[in-house]
Amino acid sequence: MQRMGMVIGIKPDKIAAYKQLHAAVWPDVLAQIRSSNIRNYTIFLREPENLLFGYWEYHGSDFAADMTKMAQDPRTQAWWQHTDPCQSPLTSRKDGEQWAMMAEVFHTD
Repeated sequence: MQRMGMVIGIKPDKIAAYKQLHAAVWPDVLAQIRSSNIRNYTIFLREPENLLFGYWEYHGSDFAADMTKMAQDPRTQAWWQHTDPCQSPLTSRKDGEQWAMMAEVFHTD
């Protein structure tokens, strides 16, 4: 299992809509997340900085392949059509990233 963290900005005027979307995530999207070997997926909001922090545990063996499969899923693409306009990607993110991936520097059980 690999713990993964990521961060992205959120547009202040879109916070309510983003919360509303995530109060009722589409079942097909949740199924795709599970089939992509992601568990314990959590998104936190930090105001007033307007940052979203995402955390998940990856239980697969080929992260790139699983993320490609997720990105090709039509229902996930439709979901992103609703969520992406709410977000403000960081300028420091790597090419191809929406959310900027973070390096784990500490963990304790």
